Amino acid sequence: MRDRNRFDPTTYSPEHFLWSFDQGVATITLNIPDRKNPLTFESYAELRDTFRDLVYVDDVKAVVMTGAAGNFCSGGDVHDIIGPLTRMDMRGLLDFTRMTGDLVKAMRNCPQPILSAIDGICVGAGAIIAMASDLRYGTEKAKAAFLFTRVGLAGCDMGACAMLPRIIGQGRASDLLYTGRTMSAEEGERWGFYNRLCSSETVLEETQAMAHKLLQGPTFAHGITKTMLHQEWNMSIDQAIEAEAQAQAICMQTADFERAYNAFVNKEKPTFEGN
Repeated sequence: MRDRNRFDPTTYSPEHFLWSFDQGVATITLNIPDRKNPLTFESYAELRDTFRDLVYVDDVKAVVMTGAAGNFCSGGDVHDIIGPLTRMDMRGLLDFTRMTGDLVKAMRNCPQPILSAIDGICVGAGAIIAMASDLRYGTEKAKAAFLFTRVGLAGCDMGACAMLPRIIGQGRASDLLYTGRTMSAEEGERWGFYNRLCSSETVLEETQAMAHKLLQGPTFAHGITKTMLHQEWNMSIDQAIEAEAQAQAICMQTADFERAYNAFVNKEKPTFEGN
């Protein structure tokens, strides 16, 4: 069994992105601002491993993703990733594409809600990271594009053909994935990609505020909600109803459920503790 205490969020110091931790909320900042925060082989792997470890970290209740200096992420770095990929054999290419897909799997399988604060450029794998998040707060300057076809690749990257249609609809997702065009902030909010548009000056603050608001709720139950949102994509309605019956029965055994009942009886606001 993994040691649930070996990852200390207060001292964690990753090599390839910034990490901060404040009262249950971890903030990950992609930080290569002169190139609009691209991903490298190393940052892909370190992000994947971080989200895998978060499964076992009780102190982290929510995660905020953002980018430095007014941009979210410019996708795979042209020189550090794209160039080397053109020289790889099929085995090396498949190792890479599976590794990038593992990042999305790790994001969806960690129980903490992931909230992305998106300003400026959000393209390629950056758009995928935003897509794989649970909540997305954008700005009017946010420019999201799944631009894989513009570099000669298919739009089906890192789960995009499965996840994006569920967020914005099949026709709209097809438009973006076939053309690689930029989705405007207004389109993104209207289509449901962004939960809210904020100013560039406040988007990170508002996203972190929402993360802290989630912490005031029953965080164990939030983890169950995330699990069911993810797993029910592959279920029939009957299977989903049964799975939710079991999930809710588990939540009814928590102290938070009893706390909420007692607070209601006493006409008080419940204080949840995540257990």
